[in-house]
Amino acid sequence: MKQTDKGGGAPTNIPHKNFKATEAAIERNAGGNADYMDADPTVLPENAFTELGKDEEYRPMMHPAREYREVTPYSVTLGLVLAVIFSAAAAYLGLKVGQVFEAAIPIAIIAVGLSGALKKKNALGQNVIIQSIGACSGVIVAGAIFTLPALYILQAKYPDITVDFLQIFLSSLFGGVLGILFFIPFRKYFVKDMHGKYPFPEATATTQVLASGQSGAGNGQAKVLVIASLIGGIYDYIVATFGWWAETVTTTAYGWGQALAAKSKFLFSCNTGAAVLGLGYIVGLKYAFVIFAGSIFVWWIIIPLLGTYGTEAMQLMAPEQIFSSTARMIGIGGIAMAGIIGIVKSWPIIRQAVGLAGREFKGGAKEARPVRWQLDISMKHIVFFIAIALVAVLIFFYFGVISSLWQAVVAWIVVTVIAFLFTTVAANAIAIVGSNPVSGMTLMTLIIASAIFVGIGLSGTKGIVASMVIGGVVCTALSMAGGFVTDLKVGYWLGSTPKKQETWKFLGTLVAAATVGGVILVLNKVYGFTGDNALVAPQANAMANVIEPLMMGGDTPWILYIVGAVLALLLNWLGVPALAFCLGMFIPLPLNVPMLVGGAVSYFVKRSSKDPEVSRARNDRGTLIASGFIAGGALFGVFAAISIMCGMPLPDNGMEFGPQVLGLVAYAAIIAFLYIGSTRVGKKK
Repeated sequence: MKQTDKGGGAPTNIPHKNFKATEAAIERNAGGNADYMDADPTVLPENAFTELGKDEEYRPMMHPAREYREVTPYSVTLGLVLAVIFSAAAAYLGLKVGQVFEAAIPIAIIAVGLSGALKKKNALGQNVIIQSIGACSGVIVAGAIFTLPALYILQAKYPDITVDFLQIFLSSLFGGVLGILFFIPFRKYFVKDMHGKYPFPEATATTQVLASGQSGAGNGQAKVLVIASLIGGIYDYIVATFGWWAETVTTTAYGWGQALAAKSKFLFSCNTGAAVLGLGYIVGLKYAFVIFAGSIFVWWIIIPLLGTYGTEAMQLMAPEQIFSSTARMIGIGGIAMAGIIGIVKSWPIIRQAVGLAGREFKGGAKEARPVRWQLDISMKHIVFFIAIALVAVLIFFYFGVISSLWQAVVAWIVVTVIAFLFTTVAANAIAIVGSNPVSGMTLMTLIIASAIFVGIGLSGTKGIVASMVIGGVVCTALSMAGGFVTDLKVGYWLGSTPKKQETWKFLGTLVAAATVGGVILVLNKVYGFTGDNALVAPQANAMANVIEPLMMGGDTPWILYIVGAVLALLLNWLGVPALAFCLGMFIPLPLNVPMLVGGAVSYFVKRSSKDPEVSRARNDRGTLIASGFIAGGALFGVFAAISIMCGMPLPDNGMEFGPQVLGLVAYAAIIAFLYIGSTRVGKKK
C-alpha cells in the first residue's frame, strides 16, 4: 500500500497487513533501516480492526520507534479548556433530560479542526492528548450526576441530610483517580492482547476522526467521514431539536398498538437516530443480536407476564413503567452476576497484573524497556499512587462523611474491592457495546453497601449520605475505567504513548471534578431537584428510590436481583455472552432495536460480494460511514444541548401519525445511505 507523507516525505511501501517485526526488532532496527524509518502512513492500517494472524504485528500510524510531539502547552491547555466546557454542558443536559452525550468524539473533532486551522504539522500526537484530557468531562459527569443529586432529592424529605461542594468534588475526584489507577494494569490486555476481538465502537469512531486529520480533507477516507458526519449529525439534530419526524417509532402511536399494550403489555419501538444505527454497525451482528435477545426477553416475555399475572397495580401500569420499576431490576441482577463471572474468568489477568506489581515493588528482575508505544507508568509507581489514593479516600470517609472510624474502614473496604473488581466489567462493556452499564452496577453497589452498613449500625439519614457519597466514588471509578479504555485504545490504534495519556488524565480528572461540583451546586440553586420545573435527574431519582427503603426501612426486590443472577449463570453455562445479554435487559428497547438493524446492515455489507477483498473494502467503508454517524450525532448533540440551554423547547409531537410515518421514511433513508454508501466500492484494479 503506497503512502505519501502529508508533509512531503518520500513515498513508501508499509507492510500493514503482514507487519511481522516484533517490538524488539523495532527497537533494534530504528537506527536507520528504511523499512522502519519511512514516512508515517496517512490512513489506518488494514489490520486495525481485525484479529491478527500468527506472527502478525500491528503497526500504528505513529511509528513505535519515533518520538512525537504529544504533551505540549497547546495540547494540555486546550484539553483542559474543553474539559471545563464539556463538563458543564454534559452536567446540565444529563440532569435536564437524563442523557449524557459522549464528549470524546466532539472533542476529537474540535482538536482536528483547530490543528488544521492553525496549520499545525504532525499534530496527531497532540490531538490524542487533547481528546484524552477533554474526555474526562463525560466520564466524571456520568459518575457524579447519576448519584450525588439523590442527596438533594432526599434532602427535601429529610432536612437533616447535608451536602456540600467538598463532598461532591472529592467523591468525583477520588473515584476518577481510582478508576485510572485500577485500569492501567489491564491496559495491555484490553487494547493489545485482545486486538480485533472486541468492536470498540466509540473508540473506532474517535480514531477515525483523529486519523482523518492526519490524512487531510482531500483524502478520500477523510471526505467520506466528513460527509457521513454532516449527514448523520444534521439528521439527528433536526429530529432532536425540531421534531420533524419521530425520534422513536413505536406501535403505541396507533390505536391498535395502544390497545395491545394495555391488554397484553406488548409493544415494539425503535430509535430512528443515525448515531445509534452507526453504533450497531460497528458492534456487528453477533453482539447486537445477543443484546437484542436480552431486550426482547424482558419486553416480550417478562413484561407481558408481569402485566398479565402480576399484582393489580402492575396490571394497570404501562409496559414502560413495568420495565422501570420491576423488569429492569432483573437486568441489574444479571449485570452484577455477569460481572462476577467476568471477574472469575479474568482472574488470571488480575493475578498477573497484581503479581507484576508485586515483583516490581520488591525490586525483582527488570524486563527490557518496552518501545514508546507500549510504555506505561511503572507498576511500582502505580502501587505507590494507589496506596496514597486509598489512604486519602479513608481520610475523606472518616472526616467528611462518617464519624465512626470502624464504619469508615468498612465503607473504605467496600469501595476498594468493588471498584477494583468491577473495573474489568466496565471495560468489557465499553469494548463490546460502547455503553457502560455504570448506573446498573452502581445500583448494585448501593444495595450491597447499604446492606453492609445497616448490618454494622449505620442507617437512617447518616446511612443515606454515606451510601450516596460512596456510591458516587464507585460510580465515577467505574465510569472512568470504561471511558479510559476508549482513550487508550484510540492511542493504541494511532501510536501515542500510553504513559503520557495516563499521566495527564489525572489533571483532566481534577479539573472536570471541580467543574461538575460547581455546576451541580449552581443548578440546585437555580432549578432544584424537587418541585415544579425541577431538573429531571432520572438516574439520581432511581438511586434515591433504591436507597431510601434500605436505609429508612422498606422492601428491596431481592428476588428480582436473584432471578437476574441465576439467568446470567445459565447463560454462561450455555455459552451465551451473559454481559451482552443482560445489558440488553437493562438498556431500553428503543435503543436495542437499532443496534440490531445496524448489525444486520454490517452483515449484508460484508457479504455483498463474492470477492473477499471487495467485501473487506466495503466493510471498511461502512465502518467509516458508521463512525461518521456516531461522530456527527455526538457533535450535533452538543449543538442540541446548547439549543436547549438557550430555551429551545423539546419537541413533543413524536407520537402523532404524521411524525411516525415520516420517522419510518427517514429511518429507511438513512439505512439505505449506510448500505449503498458502503457498497460503492468495486473490485480493485
